[in-house]
Amino acid sequence: MVAIFHFSSESQPLPVLTEHVWDKALHVIEYGGLGALLYRALRGEGLGWVAAFVAATVATSAYGVSDEWHQSFVPLRDASVRDWFADMLGGAIGALVECIVQSRDCRRLATSRRVVRSRHGTR
Repeated sequence: MVAIFHFSSESQPLPVLTEHVWDKALHVIEYGGLGALLYRALRGEGLGWVAAFVAATVATSAYGVSDEWHQSFVPLRDASVRDWFADMLGGAIGALVECIVQSRDCRRLATSRRVVRSRHGTR
């Protein structure tokens, strides 16, 4: 969140990158990382995967709104509903990717435990 705030505080953040890459793609990437981290943190706190996904997406979306509002005060920047939508989409994609990664890890861990138990004759 600090990195996002830092870059949104600059009038022209990373001009070499932003002139070659579509800004909505950068929003999706930034907020995708945030959504993935929030999902991971919420799952670590014991939330189910659906609740963690929804909460991470909502929190990312709320931070996107506050970031767009913040940018409205920065010279040469403006607030954009399209940017906010890209933020929200990125957060949802990031949370979904982390959900898929964690579910594969959980299945792999469960499978390896079954193999160990069967070798020791326990169920």
